Amino acid sequence: MRTSRAKLLILIALVIVVVVELRTVLAFFGIRVSYAAIAGLGVAAIVVLLLWALFPTSASR
Repeated sequence: MRTSRAKLLILIALVIVVVVELRTVLAFFGIRVSYAAIAGLGVAAIVVLLLWALFPTSASR
């Protein structure tokens, strides 16, 4: 594991905040994004973060 579980939890919380605020910023510029698209983006970002955190680097194998 590349990081501790506490750091991973904090990173996931930050990803959720960024995704929610991204929808707000896009709405400010007149770009409408559905809730499903934002949820999909959030899930994809969290999955990428989990894959990065859980799989070891190639040097540690």
